[in-house]
Amino acid sequence: MKKSSSAKALGLLCCSVLAGCAGNSWNAEAPLYRCEAGVEFTARFIDNTAVLDGSRGYDVLYRDAGGIGDKQSVYSNPRMRAEFGLGASGREAILRYPLLPLVVRCVRD
Repeated sequence: MKKSSSAKALGLLCCSVLAGCAGNSWNAEAPLYRCEAGVEFTARFIDNTAVLDGSRGYDVLYRDAGGIGDKQSVYSNPRMRAEFGLGASGREAILRYPLLPLVVRCVRD
């Protein structure tokens, strides 16, 4: 029994060290987007992925073709497509849910 609890403690220590090495990207406060139809989500951009966490669930989207210039970016997965950096200020986004079909306009706080 003692060996088992030591192994668990070592596993927890390793996980916490790895989480610390992941960088500050996950620790920084993610921007909040407020959308039509009561949709809200936060978005974290890491490498070529966007992680959306909000009222419609948790989604990992991968960088996709599209967007005009460096300020606009497009991410997608089979469930949704997200376009960021839209509008005059670059604070707008559009979420497209092709299976529903639904298009939702959003603004970053």
